[in-house]
Amino acid sequence: MTASEPTILATSGGHRAGGRTMVTFGGLVHHAVELSGVHGRRPRVMYVGTAIGDAEHFTARMHEAGRVAGFDLTPLHLFPMPNLEDVEGAVLEQDVIWVMGGSVANLLAVWRVHGLDDVFRRAWQAGVVLSGVSAGSICWFKGGATDSFGPELRPLTNALGLLPYGNGVHYDSDAGRRPLIHRLVADGTLPETHCTDDGVGLVYHGTKLVEAVTEVPGKGAYVVARKDDSAIEQRIEPRRL
Repeated sequence: MTASEPTILATSGGHRAGGRTMVTFGGLVHHAVELSGVHGRRPRVMYVGTAIGDAEHFTARMHEAGRVAGFDLTPLHLFPMPNLEDVEGAVLEQDVIWVMGGSVANLLAVWRVHGLDDVFRRAWQAGVVLSGVSAGSICWFKGGATDSFGPELRPLTNALGLLPYGNGVHYDSDAGRRPLIHRLVADGTLPETHCTDDGVGLVYHGTKLVEAVTEVPGKGAYVVARKDDSAIEQRIEPRRL
């Protein structure tokens, strides 16, 4: 079972500290599974930790979160080599791909070396739900604002481009992101850009934004568009999961 059309859930959330576990999956991860349409068996979720160098301690935490959630969780590691013999086959068997945050610039470089950019495009077209948080959100768009190059935020414009927009993450928790996104849209560095407060996700069917959802009350999503060499921001009220 896969989604009936290409689907992406791009987020600034999805997991938090658990009770008996270090990490627990929040409403956004569960919504990604719902979007896949899986039923009658345990959901198959692939965790991709490239953006944090496939840190083994976090992979273990995600395994525990998957166990508690009732998922069959498969990690995809690319360091020091792919941990799966048939990466594309494993990706296409999943219901959901969940990409961890970290360095989106490093993630994109490593994915391209291993051909994951093409693999994920084919998975998206086949109905595997692509999702993730922070770097795992920006990667699906044209680009966004990132601290991949140092503590000062900089533009990134060479993401996968499955979605023809820019993406702004952590819009309410990092004071530098909103003004930079506005400047990058106003000067044409980024196209129309879709942004999320922490805890918010954006659902796309094909390349169309169809809904904003949130696991945290009071949060927002935003569309920043260019008009007369300036940036205009429109707030979207997300549906509470």
